[in-house]
Amino acid sequence: MKRNHNSHFHHWPRKLAMVIPIVTISILFLSLLLPLTKPSPSSLSSSSSSSSATWSSLNSTEELEASLPKLAYILSGSKGEGAQLKRLLHLNLEASNAERLVLAKYVKSQTMFTTFGNVLVVGKPDLVTYKGPTIIASTLHGIALLLKKAPHWDWLINLNASDYPLLSHDNLLHIFSFLPRDLNCIEHTSNTGWKEHQRARPIIIDPGLYHSKKFGVYWAKEKRSVPSSFKLFTGSAWVVLTKSFLEFCVWGWDNLSRTLLMYYTNFVSSPEGYFHTVICNHKDYQNTAINHDLRYIRWDNPPKQHPDDPVGAPFARKFTKDDPVLNKIDKELLRRSDGHFTPGGWCIGNPVLEKDPCAVYGNAIVVKPTLQSKELEKLLVKLLDSENFRPKQCQ
Repeated sequence: MKRNHNSHFHHWPRKLAMVIPIVTISILFLSLLLPLTKPSPSSLSSSSSSSSATWSSLNSTEELEASLPKLAYILSGSKGEGAQLKRLLHLNLEASNAERLVLAKYVKSQTMFTTFGNVLVVGKPDLVTYKGPTIIASTLHGIALLLKKAPHWDWLINLNASDYPLLSHDNLLHIFSFLPRDLNCIEHTSNTGWKEHQRARPIIIDPGLYHSKKFGVYWAKEKRSVPSSFKLFTGSAWVVLTKSFLEFCVWGWDNLSRTLLMYYTNFVSSPEGYFHTVICNHKDYQNTAINHDLRYIRWDNPPKQHPDDPVGAPFARKFTKDDPVLNKIDKELLRRSDGHFTPGGWCIGNPVLEKDPCAVYGNAIVVKPTLQSKELEKLLVKLLDSENFRPKQCQ
């Protein structure tokens, strides 16, 4: 895949299209510098000839920008995970006010964030219960805020403090620019297996829905039958979903998403089934599902989640705080120095004279992919192959 994303046109102040809602602390983070408003011709130049030339370059820049996707992120974290979120750059109600304040101050202290306004910290946190539906409620809260505050984006990627990127953002944008904008990356299956008896049939009540303090879920003695009006699907809680599909989940114009949200209120670990069941039970979206979550997770026995070989995935999990592997990823894969942004085409500082090449930035839509993008390209080509895409879709 080859595509030239470079442009030498000057850019105007713009906002990034990424959002991070918070489960314990919330941050809305936008990924591609996105103009929410256009400057008037008079503000660009006092002369008509200069104004005409400027608008010509702006139109060319807009064409270039239109070829690049806009990615939104939901970053979530909890008590004691503020430092990991800084590095990732979401705490929930379990996190202390002090932790949320530190994270908010950190965002405000970063010139890049304040310049582009691409990171929003949600002031009022959500209480989230492990294995409870409050996780889905918090995610939908973040999506709704994103749709309201920065509606111009193509895909949403959810991450938490235990996740870490394996590819630079330039590489991710480059490969995603070749994908149809209606495809959803969501690992799923209707073969629920042991999850039918341990997740679907049990009935739970999440106290996070009505208590102000954190408690574990309550388990009812009764069991329920598997639904007959829709088909259950399950899979990974980590997804890459399109704006159009998420608008359907939030607005629910034919009531399927709302009905399923009510059903999953009493479902164990609802993030592993809600979006999957919605997408595979609706005719407009079931043909858009790529059966992969674009994460690398190594499952041990007994089950643990420790990344090993990334095999083309742009993200990996589950990393612990200060895991030495993160430093190796920064150095060898992201080319990122401690405490600085991952370099991209928008960074034009001299790495020899300045420790942080992104301290000086140019056009925000310049993308310079590297050979590392080839691994993600190979993965997606394989997933979209005729032998993999349709046969593994909502089955």
